[in-house]
Amino acid sequence: MSTGNADGMGSIRKEELYLASAVLKIPTWQVYILDHQDLQDGFGKVWDWNLLSSIIDKEMSAHSIDLIITFDEYGISGHCNHCDVHQGVRKLVHDTSGRHFEAWELVSTNIVRKYIGPVDIWLSILLGRCLKTGQSHCLLNLYPRRSYDAMAQHSSQWVWYRKLFVAFSSYTYVNTLKKIA
Repeated sequence: MSTGNADGMGSIRKEELYLASAVLKIPTWQVYILDHQDLQDGFGKVWDWNLLSSIIDKEMSAHSIDLIITFDEYGISGHCNHCDVHQGVRKLVHDTSGRHFEAWELVSTNIVRKYIGPVDIWLSILLGRCLKTGQSHCLLNLYPRRSYDAMAQHSSQWVWYRKLFVAFSSYTYVNTLKKIA
Protein backbone atom coordinates (compact mmCIF):
# COMPACT_ATOMS: atom_id res chain seq x y z
CA MET A 1 0.00 0.00 0.00
CA SER A 2 3.05 2.30 0.17
CA THR A 3 6.67 2.54 -0.90
CA GLY A 4 7.85 2.47 2.72
CA ASN A 5 9.08 6.05 2.45
CA ALA A 6 9.02 6.84 6.19
CA ASP A 7 12.75 7.60 6.18
CA GLY A 8 12.88 9.02 2.66
CA MET A 9 13.96 5.64 1.30
CA GLY A 10 10.85 4.80 -0.72
CA SER A 11 12.61 4.29 -4.06
CA ILE A 12 15.24 2.04 -2.42
CA ARG A 13 12.61 -0.01 -0.58
CA LYS A 14 10.61 -0.35 -3.78
CA GLU A 15 13.62 -1.88 -5.55
CA GLU A 16 14.29 -4.12 -2.55
CA LEU A 17 10.75 -5.47 -2.78
CA TYR A 18 11.29 -6.35 -6.45
CA LEU A 19 14.52 -8.17 -5.52
CA ALA A 20 12.80 -10.06 -2.69
CA SER A 21 9.95 -11.01 -5.03
CA ALA A 22 12.47 -12.44 -7.50
CA VAL A 23 13.95 -14.64 -4.74
CA LEU A 24 10.42 -15.89 -4.05
CA LYS A 25 9.90 -16.48 -7.79
CA ILE A 26 7.18 -13.84 -8.08
CA PRO A 27 7.44 -12.05 -11.44
CA THR A 28 7.90 -8.28 -11.14
CA TRP A 29 4.86 -7.66 -13.33
CA GLN A 30 2.77 -9.19 -10.54
CA VAL A 31 4.14 -6.77 -7.93
CA TYR A 32 2.25 -3.50 -7.66
CA ILE A 33 3.35 -0.83 -5.21
CA LEU A 34 0.94 1.99 -4.48
CA ASP A 35 2.35 5.44 -3.75
CA HIS A 36 -0.77 7.38 -2.74
CA GLN A 37 -0.22 10.82 -1.20
CA ASP A 38 -2.65 10.00 1.64
CA LEU A 39 -1.04 6.64 2.42
CA GLN A 40 2.50 7.56 3.36
CA ASP A 41 4.37 5.11 5.56
CA GLY A 42 5.26 5.86 9.15
CA PHE A 43 4.40 5.42 12.79
CA GLY A 44 1.76 7.91 13.80
CA LYS A 45 0.49 8.32 10.23
CA VAL A 46 -3.08 7.09 10.31
CA TRP A 47 -4.44 5.76 7.05
CA ASP A 48 -8.08 6.34 6.12
CA TRP A 49 -9.96 3.03 6.22
CA ASN A 50 -12.51 4.24 3.66
CA LEU A 51 -9.74 5.16 1.22
CA LEU A 52 -8.03 1.80 1.75
CA SER A 53 -11.30 -0.04 1.21
CA SER A 54 -11.98 1.90 -1.99
CA ILE A 55 -8.48 1.30 -3.41
CA ILE A 56 -8.59 -2.41 -2.58
CA ASP A 57 -12.05 -2.71 -4.13
CA LYS A 58 -10.86 -1.03 -7.37
CA GLU A 59 -7.77 -3.26 -7.59
CA MET A 60 -9.85 -6.39 -6.98
CA SER A 61 -12.26 -5.44 -9.76
CA ALA A 62 -9.51 -4.42 -12.19
CA HIS A 63 -7.58 -7.68 -11.72
CA SER A 64 -10.42 -10.16 -11.02
CA ILE A 65 -9.12 -10.85 -7.53
CA ASP A 66 -11.31 -13.09 -5.39
CA LEU A 67 -9.02 -13.66 -2.38
CA ILE A 68 -7.34 -11.22 -0.01
CA ILE A 69 -4.79 -12.04 2.68
CA THR A 70 -4.04 -9.24 5.13
CA PHE A 71 -2.79 -8.55 8.63
CA ASP A 72 -5.05 -9.08 11.64
CA GLU A 73 -6.05 -6.18 13.90
CA TYR A 74 -2.66 -6.21 15.66
CA GLY A 75 -0.73 -6.14 12.38
CA ILE A 76 1.86 -8.73 13.52
CA SER A 77 4.20 -6.05 14.88
CA GLY A 78 1.65 -3.46 16.01
CA HIS A 79 2.67 -1.12 13.15
CA CYS A 80 -0.20 1.35 12.75
CA ASN A 81 -0.19 1.10 8.94
CA HIS A 82 -0.50 -2.71 9.12
CA CYS A 83 -3.46 -2.31 11.49
CA ASP A 84 -5.07 0.25 9.18
CA VAL A 85 -4.78 -2.10 6.18
CA HIS A 86 -6.59 -4.76 8.20
CA GLN A 87 -9.38 -2.30 9.03
CA GLY A 88 -9.65 -1.24 5.38
CA VAL A 89 -10.05 -4.87 4.28
CA ARG A 90 -12.53 -5.54 7.09
CA LYS A 91 -14.56 -2.50 5.98
CA LEU A 92 -14.57 -3.78 2.40
CA VAL A 93 -15.75 -7.22 3.53
CA HIS A 94 -18.65 -5.74 5.50
CA ASP A 95 -19.61 -3.12 2.88
CA THR A 96 -19.67 -5.58 -0.03
CA SER A 97 -21.29 -8.63 1.53
CA GLY A 98 -22.98 -9.52 -1.78
CA ARG A 99 -19.71 -9.86 -3.70
CA HIS A 100 -18.01 -13.20 -3.94
CA PHE A 101 -14.52 -13.00 -2.52
CA GLU A 102 -12.78 -14.32 0.55
CA ALA A 103 -10.68 -12.37 3.01
CA TRP A 104 -8.21 -13.96 5.39
CA GLU A 105 -6.06 -12.45 8.13
CA LEU A 106 -2.60 -13.51 9.25
CA VAL A 107 -2.95 -14.29 12.94
CA SER A 108 -0.57 -12.45 15.28
CA THR A 109 0.99 -14.56 18.01
CA ASN A 110 2.09 -13.61 21.50
CA ILE A 111 5.70 -12.69 22.19
CA VAL A 112 6.67 -16.20 23.40
CA ARG A 113 5.22 -17.97 20.37
CA LYS A 114 6.60 -15.32 18.04
CA TYR A 115 10.21 -16.23 18.88
CA ILE A 116 10.18 -20.00 19.32
CA GLY A 117 10.80 -20.62 15.62
CA PRO A 118 9.85 -24.04 14.26
CA VAL A 119 8.60 -25.22 17.67
CA ASP A 120 5.49 -23.13 16.99
CA ILE A 121 4.54 -25.42 14.12
CA TRP A 122 3.04 -27.87 16.62
CA LEU A 123 1.25 -25.18 18.62
CA SER A 124 -0.18 -23.60 15.49
CA ILE A 125 -1.52 -26.93 14.27
CA LEU A 126 -3.07 -27.74 17.65
CA LEU A 127 -4.61 -24.30 18.13
CA GLY A 128 -5.87 -24.29 14.54
CA ARG A 129 -7.88 -27.40 15.29
CA CYS A 130 -9.80 -25.47 17.96
CA LEU A 131 -11.39 -23.23 15.33
CA LYS A 132 -14.39 -24.23 13.29
CA THR A 133 -13.55 -26.26 10.16
CA GLY A 134 -12.92 -24.05 7.14
CA GLN A 135 -12.34 -20.95 9.29
CA SER A 136 -8.57 -21.25 9.56
CA HIS A 137 -5.59 -22.65 7.71
CA CYS A 138 -2.17 -23.47 9.06
CA LEU A 139 0.47 -22.89 6.39
CA LEU A 140 3.89 -24.51 6.74
CA ASN A 141 6.87 -22.95 5.00
CA LEU A 142 8.81 -25.74 3.36
CA TYR A 143 11.61 -23.33 2.38
CA PRO A 144 12.49 -21.17 5.41
CA ARG A 145 15.94 -20.43 3.96
CA ARG A 146 14.27 -18.84 0.94
CA SER A 147 12.31 -16.56 3.28
CA TYR A 148 15.56 -15.51 4.94
CA ASP A 149 17.16 -14.87 1.54
CA ALA A 150 14.16 -12.82 0.42
CA MET A 151 14.24 -10.70 3.56
CA ALA A 152 17.98 -10.17 3.06
CA GLN A 153 17.13 -8.32 -0.18
CA HIS A 154 15.76 -5.50 1.98
CA SER A 155 19.31 -4.26 2.65
CA SER A 156 18.15 -0.85 3.91
CA GLN A 157 16.39 -2.62 6.79
CA TRP A 158 18.56 -5.74 7.12
CA VAL A 159 20.09 -4.95 10.50
CA TRP A 160 21.21 -7.45 13.16
CA TYR A 161 17.88 -7.61 15.04
CA ARG A 162 15.91 -8.22 11.84
CA LYS A 163 18.28 -11.06 10.95
CA LEU A 164 17.61 -12.58 14.37
CA PHE A 165 13.88 -12.00 13.96
CA VAL A 166 13.74 -13.86 10.67
CA ALA A 167 15.93 -16.70 11.96
CA PHE A 168 13.95 -17.23 15.18
CA SER A 169 10.49 -15.99 14.25
CA SER A 170 7.76 -18.57 14.07
CA TYR A 171 6.41 -16.65 11.04
CA THR A 172 9.40 -17.92 9.05
CA TYR A 173 8.20 -21.49 9.60
CA VAL A 174 4.43 -21.43 10.06
CA ASN A 175 1.56 -19.00 9.58
CA THR A 176 -2.07 -19.28 10.56
CA LEU A 177 -4.76 -17.62 8.49
CA LYS A 178 -8.22 -16.98 9.90
CA LYS A 179 -11.20 -16.17 7.73
CA ILE A 180 -12.60 -12.65 8.10
CA ALA A 181 -16.35 -12.93 8.44
